[in-house]
Amino acid sequence: MKETLLEIYGKIEEKLKAECERLGEKIPYISENGRYQKDMREENNSWWTNGFWAGMLWQMYHGTGEEIYKRTAEDSEIALDRALAGFVGLHHDVGFQFLHTAVADYRLTGREESRVRGLHAASLLAGRFNPVGGFIRAWNLDKTGWMIVDCLMNLPLLYWAGKELDDPRFSAIADLHAHTALQVLLRKDGSCNHIGVLDPLTGELLECPGGQGYGAGSSWSRGQAWAVYGFALAFMHTGHQEYLDGAKQIAHYFLANTALTGCVALTDFRAPEEPVSWDTTASACAACGFLQIAEMVPDLEKRLYYESAQKILLTLAESHCNWNPEEDGILQNGTVAHGREHETHVPIIYGDYFFVEGISRLLGKEFMIW
Repeated sequence: MKETLLEIYGKIEEKLKAECERLGEKIPYISENGRYQKDMREENNSWWTNGFWAGMLWQMYHGTGEEIYKRTAEDSEIALDRALAGFVGLHHDVGFQFLHTAVADYRLTGREESRVRGLHAASLLAGRFNPVGGFIRAWNLDKTGWMIVDCLMNLPLLYWAGKELDDPRFSAIADLHAHTALQVLLRKDGSCNHIGVLDPLTGELLECPGGQGYGAGSSWSRGQAWAVYGFALAFMHTGHQEYLDGAKQIAHYFLANTALTGCVALTDFRAPEEPVSWDTTASACAACGFLQIAEMVPDLEKRLYYESAQKILLTLAESHCNWNPEEDGILQNGTVAHGREHETHVPIIYGDYFFVEGISRLLGKEFMIW
C-alpha cells in the first residue's frame, strides 16, 4: 500500500511543480480545457477559495522541502494583502483564505508579518459574531441572520488566534458558533442543512433554505463533508465530546450514502437520480475528516474511519485524477453547486487541496494546517 501511495505522491509532485512553473504568481480556481484561465488575484482578490492553492503548496513544501512550493505560496499570501486592506469583500471564509496562506507560513517559518496577517483575519472573523444568536454570520449585504455549515471549517483560525494571543475571546466565539451549528444545522438522521436563517435580533430559527444543494431538506454532499471535518476539528481544538459525536454521526451518514455510489459522492444525496451529478471535492474533504476522526477515537473504532478514507482517496486517484503534467488541475469531476451546469464536473482548486492533504496524511507527510 505504501508503494502505491508513494507513486501517487510522486505524480502529485510532478503535476504541481509543472503548475507552479506555468502559473507564476497567479492564483487558480477552476481549470478550463486543461488550463487555469483566470487569475483570481485580478478576477476577485477576495474570493473565498484564494487560499487553497497556497495551502496545497505549503503541504508539499512541508513534505518535500522543495523551495518552489514555498516561493509560490508566499506570492499568494502577499497578493491577499489587497483583500485585507479592502475589507468589504471578506466574510466568514477568511479562515480558508488565511489559515492556508499567512498562518501556514507563520507556523512553518516563524515569519512575523504572516502572524500579523493571520491575527488581522481572525479579528475580522470574530467581529462577525452575533452574540444574541450565538453564530458567526455568513456572507454580506442583507444576510445578517444567516449561518452556514461551511463556516465550521473556518473556526480553526479563531482557535489558533486564541492560543497565539492567550486570549479566550476567540475560542469562546468559535465554541458558541459550533454549538449553535449542532443545534441548527445537524439533523437527527445525521444529515445537515447547508444554511440556517435566524432572526438576528432574537436568534430564533426562521428557515433552512437549500443553498448549494437541490433544495430545502436536501443533503448537499460537500456541506456534509464540511460538517464532518469541521466538527472533528472543533473537537481536536477543544476536547468537547459533543463535537466528536456530531462528526461521527455525519460521517456515518456520508459513508452510508457513498456506499451506493462506489465511494464517490453525488452532489446531493437527496436529489433526483437524473441528471447524475458527482462532486469529488466532497469525497476528498470527507476523507480528510475521516482521517482526523481516526486519530481521536479509541483504537477499536479507528479502522472504520481510516480504511474508509483510504478507500475513497485511492478510488479518486485511480478513476478521477488527471495526471498529465501539461494540463492544470488534478482532481476531476468536482461540482460547485447542484444545478450549475457550467460549474459541474470540473477540476476545482479546493478538490486538489483536500486530495493532496489526504494522500499526505496517509503517508505521514502532512502539515496540520487547521
